[in-house]
Amino acid sequence: MTDRLIIFDTTLRDGEQAPGIALSPDDKLAIATQLARLGVDVIEAGFAAASPGDFEAVRRIATEVRGPTIAALARTHPDDIDRAAEALAPAVRSRIHVFMSTSPIHMERMLHITPAEALVSITEGVTRARGYTDDVEFSPQDATRSDPDFVIETCKAAVAAGATTINIPDTVGYAMPAEFAALIERVVREVRNGDDVIVSTHCHNDLGMAVANSLAAIGAGARQIECAVNGIGERAGNTSTEEIIMAVKTRHDHYGVDVGADTTQIFETSRLVSRLTGYPVQYNKAVVGRNAFAHEAGIHQHGVLKHRETYEIMDPADVGQRSLLVLGKHSGRAAFADAIDKMGVVLEDVEFQQAFDRFKELADRKGEISEEGLRGIIEEETGIAADVVKLVGLHLHGGDHETPMATVRVTRDGDPVEVTAEGDGMVNAAFVALQDAFGFPAKLLDYRVMPYTSGADAMAEVSVIIQTGPTTYSGRGVSTDVVEGSARAFVAALNRALADRDGTIMEGNE
Repeated sequence: MTDRLIIFDTTLRDGEQAPGIALSPDDKLAIATQLARLGVDVIEAGFAAASPGDFEAVRRIATEVRGPTIAALARTHPDDIDRAAEALAPAVRSRIHVFMSTSPIHMERMLHITPAEALVSITEGVTRARGYTDDVEFSPQDATRSDPDFVIETCKAAVAAGATTINIPDTVGYAMPAEFAALIERVVREVRNGDDVIVSTHCHNDLGMAVANSLAAIGAGARQIECAVNGIGERAGNTSTEEIIMAVKTRHDHYGVDVGADTTQIFETSRLVSRLTGYPVQYNKAVVGRNAFAHEAGIHQHGVLKHRETYEIMDPADVGQRSLLVLGKHSGRAAFADAIDKMGVVLEDVEFQQAFDRFKELADRKGEISEEGLRGIIEEETGIAADVVKLVGLHLHGGDHETPMATVRVTRDGDPVEVTAEGDGMVNAAFVALQDAFGFPAKLLDYRVMPYTSGADAMAEVSVIIQTGPTTYSGRGVSTDVVEGSARAFVAALNRALADRDGTIMEGNE
C-alpha cells in the first residue's frame, strides 16, 4: 500500500454538516452511487446514531452500493458503535470510524474528562468496534491543538485495541503544512507498526490550508486522505476530493502515489452534489468550477488554440468537462438527444420529454442554449418528476408606486390551485403565494442567482434554502426570468418539505 492513496470521501457525513444542507436518504443514496462510479475507496455514509434518517441512509447505502468500503462514524460511546454496526451490517465491506477528542480545550471545556479517562474510552470503544468488523479507524479529534505526545499515546492505544487506520484530523483548520507534515511523520514513525496500519488525514479549510496540509501529509507518509466533493463541510469546509485526486494524478512525478478513481466522473459528481445540497460551486473553483478551463485574455486564447498545454495543465476531458455545446430554438429532438448523449447524460423517456419541452420553451425566449444551460435544464427537470405540486403559471403585477403582487397557478395531485399574495418585491410575493398554495409556512434562509451566460437575456440558475419547522430544504430553478426561476426553485424546495416534514440533523464533529 506504500504507493497507493486511499480516497476516503466524507461528503455524506462531514459534508452534510455544512449549514443549510439536509440530504434525504434518497439524496444520500444517489450521491453514494455516483461516488462508487467515481471510484472512491471509502464512503463515509453518515453518523448512524445521529438520527433515524441518518441511520436509514447508512443502512440503504450499505445495502445497495457496491465497490467502496462503507463507513459510519461513532463516538466511543457503546450505543454509537452498536448503532453504526447495525446500520453497516448489509455492507460487503464495512468500517467503523471511532473518534475521541484529545485537545485540552475539548477534554476540559466540552467533555469534562481527564486524559486518563480519554485513553480508557478509546481502548474500550475501538475494542467494541473491532468486535463487529476487522476494519476500524480511530481519530483523535482536534489533534493539531493537542499535545503531540498525547496524540501518539492515544493512537498507540487505539492500534493496540485493534484499529487498522489512524486518522489525524486538523479539526479546526489550525495547522500549517510544515508542522502538520512533522506530526504525520511522527505518527508514521512511532505508531504505524510497519505496514499494518494506514495513516490518514482529515483537514479543514478554516485558513485555506486543507488541500495543502493533506498534500504535505502524503509527502510525510499518509496513505489515506479524507475529503469531500466540492470541499463542502463544517465552517469553511473540508479537503476537496476532486483537488486531491487531480493533484496526485497531475503531479505523480512529485508525490509518486496512485489513486483508483475514474477522473472522468469528477465533474458529474460535483454537479450532483451541488444540485442536491443547494451549495453552488464557485466559478473559479479548481478542477470543477465553470472557469476552471476558461480563457478570456487574448494571449491565453491564442496559446490554447495553438496548443492546449500552453495554459492548461489538465485536459478538461480527463475530469468530465467538455467543450461548449450550443443549441437553439430550431434544434429538434435528434439534436437535443445527441447533445445530452455527448454530455454522458442518460434519461428515461418521461425525463427526456420533460427536459426537451423545457429546453424548447427557454430556447424560444433566448435563441441559443449553452451546454451549461442545458445541464441546468436537465438537472432541474429530472429533479421534479415526482413532485406533488407543480407550477403551471405565474403572473406578476407591481411597480414603483404599486404593491408587488404575484398570482401562482399550481396543480396539487392534479387539482388546480390559484393563489394571489402581496410581498415587498416580486420574488417575495411569489414566495408568499407559493407558501399559501402548499399550505404551510416556510422561512427563506438563502437565495442565490447564478447566471449561466451574460447579456440581457441571460439564462440563470436560482438556488434557495428554506426552513420549515426544524428542517432545511434546498431547491433550484432555471429560467431566463429571475422571478420565474425563483418560483421554480421555491416549488422544488417546498415539495421536499411537503414530502418530509420531520427530519432532524445532529451536530457533527471533526
